[in-house]
Amino acid sequence: MFGKKWGVLLLTLCVALFAAGCGQKDGGSSASSSEGGDKAGEKVTIKFMHLWPEGVSAGQNKIVNQIIGDYQKEHPNVTIKQEVLDNEQYKNKLKVLSASNELPDVGVTWAAGFLKPYVEGNLFAPLDDLLGGELKDKFVAGTTEAYAIDGKTYALPLEFNIAPIYYNKAIFKKYNLEVPQTYEQFKALSKTLSDNGIAPIALGNKDRWTGSLWYMYLADRIAGQKTLADAIAGSGSFKDPGLVQAAKEVQSLVDSNAFIKGFNGLSNEEGKSEFLNGKAAMYLMGTWELPNYTTNEDIPKEFRDNVGFFKFPTVEGGKGNIDSWVGGPGVGLFVSQNSEVKEEAKAFVEYFVKKWGEQSVTGAGVIPATKVDTSSLDLPQLYIDLFNEMNKASSITLFADVQMPANAAETHLNNIQALFGKAVSPEQFSEEHDKAIAKGN
Repeated sequence: MFGKKWGVLLLTLCVALFAAGCGQKDGGSSASSSEGGDKAGEKVTIKFMHLWPEGVSAGQNKIVNQIIGDYQKEHPNVTIKQEVLDNEQYKNKLKVLSASNELPDVGVTWAAGFLKPYVEGNLFAPLDDLLGGELKDKFVAGTTEAYAIDGKTYALPLEFNIAPIYYNKAIFKKYNLEVPQTYEQFKALSKTLSDNGIAPIALGNKDRWTGSLWYMYLADRIAGQKTLADAIAGSGSFKDPGLVQAAKEVQSLVDSNAFIKGFNGLSNEEGKSEFLNGKAAMYLMGTWELPNYTTNEDIPKEFRDNVGFFKFPTVEGGKGNIDSWVGGPGVGLFVSQNSEVKEEAKAFVEYFVKKWGEQSVTGAGVIPATKVDTSSLDLPQLYIDLFNEMNKASSITLFADVQMPANAAETHLNNIQALFGKAVSPEQFSEEHDKAIAKGN
């Protein structure tokens, strides 16, 4: 379902980013939206809620503030009022605000299934008019489609992400460990680390989607990308032997003490801190983490220089390909349908998306969804190496909780945590998924 689509998208993305001259840096505000959106000098306040707090998202936070500062200078009658939350706080508050129909004028959303209930509730405004303005032909082919429902686009993407396994090269060197190519090698090195008192894997599974990444990769490597996609789409089943085996492997990793202690009760930020502090050797996460290992000066350079990455290993006898990734378009910006300053909010989104594409590569080490000329940029080696791997991708499987309808996604996430906590069997895990997918909401 997703393999060919995201494979083509990925190749297009990489070609577009490295091709010279594909981005334009005019630095100006949108004439089409901004001129009609300033209400002839009337004072306007735009509420903007996002998930890039200072510290854990230092690079992104700095760029957000720079863009807002520039926008307010160019539009002195406009004030951008920020509310900044971490990832899980953000998701929870978005649900609360949507229930009371009090969404911010501009906010952050994910694609596909996550987006759908907000669109069906008439909470997000269509943004297709912006795609015909200054942003026309600025997005990498295929990225905006992930935010489209019934032919209308309800958010504009900012990022594109894949999920590598980051690792601490200093720890690997200390114990004479090599990057694993197979899952058996991966389990062997995890045992070596555990036997030496080093937590192999940092994981904060209180947030649930973090554990989903592990299941998704095991499902892909064992059952294959198509089997997983079919099960999510409802044309296949999670009871497929390969998918059941993937769930069994999750519990096998738990039994072997592969994850940090107390992982199911830790948030992603708490789990990640074990990796950042050098107490865990590996950390599976999306490329939105790249800034922490390249440009975030709040993290010691010695640590950043010792971070590498590898692809999720192949499983012997499995149907998966080592060049298949879990990932897809990252977050995008929406405008509230019920905003009292909707046109001004659209003008700000148009400006923000354009500026983000220009600044996020060097300023935060982010992979943008817009075309940017990177040919003359001095980029960190980790960033370049990930681009090179992306060029070889055979497929991209969109994050499960983003693909699935809202209720099915919640079932998936709850069962992921139960699977890791051994509160359900692999067979029960699979059964619950099929039931949720069959309901279709």
